[in-house]
Amino acid sequence: MDTTVADSLIGALIDGRYRVRARVARGGMATVYTAMDERLERTIALKIIHPTQANKPSFVERFTDEAKVIARLTHPNVVAVYDQGTHEGLPYLVLEYVRGRTLREILADKRRLQPADALAIMEQMLSAIAAAHRAGLVHRDVKPENVLVAEAPNQSLLDSVVKVTDFGLARAVEEASTDAPSSAGQLLATVAYVAPELVTEGRADPRADVYSAGLVLFEMLTGRVPYEAERPVEVAWQHVDRDVPPPSRYVPALPSVLDDLVTHATRRDPDARPTDAGALLAEVQEARDAVSAAAEPARTRPEAAPTVMVPRYDTGRNADATVSMDATVHLGPPPTATAPLHVDPTLAQDRPEWARLPQARPQPPRPRRVQIEDDEPAAGGLSNLKKRVLGSPRGRLTIAAMLAVLGLLVAVGGWWFGIGRFTTAPELVALTKADAISFAQRNGFSVRFDSGRYDEKVPKDTVVAQDPGAGRRVVGGSTITLSLSLGPERYLVPDEAGKDAVLAQNELTKLKLVVQVTQVYDDVVPAGMVVSTDPPAQTSVKPGAKIVLRVSRGRAPVTVPGVIGQPLDQAQATLTSMGLKVVTSQQDSPKPANTVLTQDPVDGTGVEPGTTITLTVSKGPPLVAVPGLVGRNAVEARQVLAGLGLQAQVIGGGTVRIQNPPEGQQVPPGTTIVLWCFG
Repeated sequence: MDTTVADSLIGALIDGRYRVRARVARGGMATVYTAMDERLERTIALKIIHPTQANKPSFVERFTDEAKVIARLTHPNVVAVYDQGTHEGLPYLVLEYVRGRTLREILADKRRLQPADALAIMEQMLSAIAAAHRAGLVHRDVKPENVLVAEAPNQSLLDSVVKVTDFGLARAVEEASTDAPSSAGQLLATVAYVAPELVTEGRADPRADVYSAGLVLFEMLTGRVPYEAERPVEVAWQHVDRDVPPPSRYVPALPSVLDDLVTHATRRDPDARPTDAGALLAEVQEARDAVSAAAEPARTRPEAAPTVMVPRYDTGRNADATVSMDATVHLGPPPTATAPLHVDPTLAQDRPEWARLPQARPQPPRPRRVQIEDDEPAAGGLSNLKKRVLGSPRGRLTIAAMLAVLGLLVAVGGWWFGIGRFTTAPELVALTKADAISFAQRNGFSVRFDSGRYDEKVPKDTVVAQDPGAGRRVVGGSTITLSLSLGPERYLVPDEAGKDAVLAQNELTKLKLVVQVTQVYDDVVPAGMVVSTDPPAQTSVKPGAKIVLRVSRGRAPVTVPGVIGQPLDQAQATLTSMGLKVVTSQQDSPKPANTVLTQDPVDGTGVEPGTTITLTVSKGPPLVAVPGLVGRNAVEARQVLAGLGLQAQVIGGGTVRIQNPPEGQQVPPGTTIVLWCFG
């Protein structure tokens, strides 16, 4: 049975100006709606505090301070505030409406982002937070839910516009660093992204936002948060007791520069982190340049210098020559042997001794190569060499040793490339992630993990497939790709009440759910908006589950009139004349018989013609049995009847001889009993 309650603010006009159209999100302090500014004819976001928080001065004050905080931050990556007011005792803010999705919704859709996309979003996030830090403010609640992403028409995250919102927990830096911890030990932050110093001391400065931003980057790169536990307090203390692991532990292919970036931003010691969001922004920009450079193809390298022919220096012909220190340098082809360079020897003698070129030493005459004419072909020389080598025992032994070594090398090489370097892949399916890594390493293999897959039977983080498969021939020491189970694939039905029907249908379809739209009348929800879902919101369902989306047709054409207190025949005539059906039931009542006591639906409800109206009709007061009074004194008889709510009419005096109605007859309360008395 669907228990979703329609939002009474849908369709309301706030401050005579803002017409509420649909609910966007509901948080711990307030609910956000889309509304139309009828004065300026633009769509805005309306954030109004919950009624349960209106009686808490601290929450109201924090909510009111948010408008002042955002008003101080004029930045393209910060959601702007337009107005502030109160509606029926509930404070509200009028904010810039960002047409897009939260980073949380994008991660739910994509699971994790590519490094270039994650760094592009991070750069704009930090620009907004850095502006807050320069204004002396600490956000204190940096998380994907508070990051709005307006995606570009080409659906590229690199071209998207990112805006940071929800500065409801922001405080001045001086106040955040000097105030005492929150009263009653309350932690005003989200435990999955809280800095260690907020847990232990309850104090925060810009470095706490740096820590939270580092965890948001971790989640964008890995698709998960570093710490999980059953209770929020256990998650919070893991930030204090443990270092955030590098993202490559969960996504091995990530560049090391991203590990260094996340590790530096999430140091447990605040002094070891970047001083503020501006410092972290500079590191993110450097990392983004490094990742982009690694992704670009290698640049074309300069060609090697060609080999050229240079003339030989003829020492015989130029033994006495030196090179003059001419002021003109000739960049032309080298001089040839037929045109040597001649210089005046006297110029060389005028130089200091340390600057003189060495004199060429005389070269002994080269023996002339005498060509002996022989009619025997060149092959005869090889034949003589073969005879000399094979003709001696030592030569034959050398040839045999060389052939043996060559044969051994060929045999070993053939065994290695054909059999020796191969082994069989181990069986890793059904092992847990940790056991699979350990077993593979013991056998000399390395492992990598793909994005995993859902499985209804295999527990989460258990190996469901491997490539290459178990028993296949693989090169020893190679890498085995493992696929881990993500557990049963389940989705929580989102809260679609109050949203546009088309938007709600698209959201459910993206979650792999089958949508069935049912049109219903509703007195509160405007036509085209979602009234409720079946199953209701936050129900866990499998992919392909059918979700009934009840969409409002607007107010029904017939309004049920009020007939309570009317006689039954009059009420029936009224309802029948309006095309409605009537069903009655009776119950005891002090009201007169056939008087209408209740009706369902109640008056003012919109219904279709032919709808059945159930009327509860009085049966009248319960009947009373007349007691036997004959033989009693008239005074006593009167008292007995009065006790039963009956009237007594005594005729005569003395003892009752006759009564009417007789003993045992059922009569309504207040009936008059006639008593004849005499004797």
